[in-house]
Amino acid sequence: MNSKFPRLFLILLGLLFILNVIQSALTPLIFDEAYYWHYAQNLSWGYFDHPPLVALMVKLSGFLFDGELGVRFVSCLLSTGMFAIIWMSIDHPKKKDYVPHFFVLLFSMALLNAYGFFTLPDTPLLFFTALFLYTYKRFLEHNNWLWGLFLGFTMAGLMYSKYHAALVIFFVLFSNIKLVTNKYAWLGVFVALLCYAPHFIWLFENDFVTIKYHLFDRPNDPYNFTKYTLGFFVNLIAVFGLTFPWVYQSLFKTKSTDRFTKALLFLTYGIILFFFVSSFNRRIQTQWIIVITVPLAILTFRQIIANANIRKWIYITGIINGILILYLRVGLIYEPISPIFYETHGNKEWISGIQEKIGDMPVVFENSYRNAPMYAFYSGVPTFSLNNFMYRRNQYSIDNSESTLQHQKVLYVSKRATGADMELPKGDGKMYYGQYIDNFESYRKLKTLVEEPISLDTEKEQTFRVYNPYEENINLNKIKFNIAYLNPTKDVVDRFALKAIPADSQTKQLASKDTVVFKFKFPKPKMDNATYFRIGISENDLLYGINGTNTKFE
Repeated sequence: MNSKFPRLFLILLGLLFILNVIQSALTPLIFDEAYYWHYAQNLSWGYFDHPPLVALMVKLSGFLFDGELGVRFVSCLLSTGMFAIIWMSIDHPKKKDYVPHFFVLLFSMALLNAYGFFTLPDTPLLFFTALFLYTYKRFLEHNNWLWGLFLGFTMAGLMYSKYHAALVIFFVLFSNIKLVTNKYAWLGVFVALLCYAPHFIWLFENDFVTIKYHLFDRPNDPYNFTKYTLGFFVNLIAVFGLTFPWVYQSLFKTKSTDRFTKALLFLTYGIILFFFVSSFNRRIQTQWIIVITVPLAILTFRQIIANANIRKWIYITGIINGILILYLRVGLIYEPISPIFYETHGNKEWISGIQEKIGDMPVVFENSYRNAPMYAFYSGVPTFSLNNFMYRRNQYSIDNSESTLQHQKVLYVSKRATGADMELPKGDGKMYYGQYIDNFESYRKLKTLVEEPISLDTEKEQTFRVYNPYEENINLNKIKFNIAYLNPTKDVVDRFALKAIPADSQTKQLASKDTVVFKFKFPKPKMDNATYFRIGISENDLLYGINGTNTKFE
């Protein structure tokens, strides 16, 4: 141990771990963490938005601690492990002389700080990126079945973290084409696919809901240079803060002298190029490029050792970055010193205020997979996000949350004042309204199915089907239909009530686990560029749901 980790390294790593544990315990949850906490209440091999590893992390943390630390403790462990693995991946005889520089470099990266205690899919993604690179390095040095096996496990860990991990695997393996003839590399691929098989099965059993959403149903704005491409370059700077000139100088100065360095360069340039091209189609979020911090940490630290000028400026700007980051970290906990109103602020007080009015009554949130789990975490009462045509589908669309609130008196919380029984102002200035529903009944899992191809012909009678996945029959007098027309970027522009009647006039209900055919005619859209349409269902006069997929006109 001492030969790999100097005493100073272990001391600084231990202090960082303690800092992250304290931060985890004192910082209120952010919305995404609450959402993943909701995942963890029912462990599965997959979830609507992500693979399952983030939920397992929350579950394991909850076995050990309560409260926020019971969501984040495993993240603290993985972050600490990532620092150690990156250190182990650097082979240089003088690296022990620059332990403080190593910690300054990594601590100066804001998102590495955040993922040191927040529980998000990027936390295990970073850990397994570091572990995969270390394992690949050892695989190159010891080409045998054991390291091939480890390579497979780390690839599976990557893919169970986040789907973007496929890029990490691709660019590293692509840097070494000769691996196509390496039997131990193929062993790694086989092991990875075998380990990942349960998630593939989950995707199949859930109609590839995650893939369909991300590839086909997700809205996207028209191209905007400032927002998309320029924003991408801003993110490349923001990832490293004030150290960015010397980090990228280190990248440009590095030559491909061996296969491991070549892999680091392929991974870094590959991710940058991939998302640069993607920026002409969509807005690139900062966390999407976060994996470049791992190979760049290795490449930059090499330059820190070899280049006195880079070493000096990384140390100076890194310390400034670190001080600013520490200030912001305190601001996450203590709102009065925070320069911005962050999402860790005010939620506990808002939830407590609502509970004082309604007690332990269940709460249904309109269009908020953020507020629903946050309320459930801090109040301990059942919640549900009722998603309608103005929002998007999410985990609440496919799990059993809906069933837990059926036929109960609930408080329905939305941003609409119509029919409100109370006002619920939030600390961020947003106003919410609560309305009592004495007998809540929703059927958001009803599916409207359209046979493609189909044309926008307002005179022709056409058909769609409704599938009832519930264990009960549903009377047709409880439901009504609408149609939404979407533009080429899949934004809803026009909405109309849809007159649809059963093809069989004797049909009076949707039979359980059965399908009913309905006849309809397209209402004439007001928009000129109707490209997609979607048929939704309203039950018991609730706002229309997202019951169908976006179907493209011929």
